Amino acid sequence: MSDTNGSDEFDVDDEDDVSARERLEAEADRAVTEFDDGVVDLLAWVLDTETRARIYVYLRQHPDSTSEEVAEGTGLYPSTVREALAQLHEEGTVDRHKRESAGAGNNPYAYEAIAPSSLVRGVVGQVQEQLNTVFNLDRQLRDTDDEDPETEPVRITVEDDEN
Repeated sequence: MSDTNGSDEFDVDDEDDVSARERLEAEADRAVTEFDDGVVDLLAWVLDTETRARIYVYLRQHPDSTSEEVAEGTGLYPSTVREALAQLHEEGTVDRHKRESAGAGNNPYAYEAIAPSSLVRGVVGQVQEQLNTVFNLDRQLRDTDDEDPETEPVRITVEDDEN
């Protein structure tokens, strides 16, 4: 509908529209932050520390990053990042290669985190072993000389999601 000036009778107040959009964006930002914090908490359990978890998440988002880029992106001290990256590389959680540079000078290492499914596979064996120890606790406590091999009632498998 239009009034005599030709404008729509059902105009949406721009101020209300902007305010609603700002509220929605703020809620979306809060949800993402809470999700990220939850992921970091879970990964801190898997990777032993929050520092290592933050580095892992950063490298999943920014593969082929140097230790300096990781430190800048995570807000962690460069020496802390270098030490954690060395440990994560030694454990096979991150891969590294020399980054080629056009100029003369040192070519730094660039890092990339392994896929989450590979990370979980590495942890599953440890969790499975601990759960089976609990399930077989009676046999261990009785210290019987059963000829039966120790059973493994818990088996955990991880499948890749190819979506």
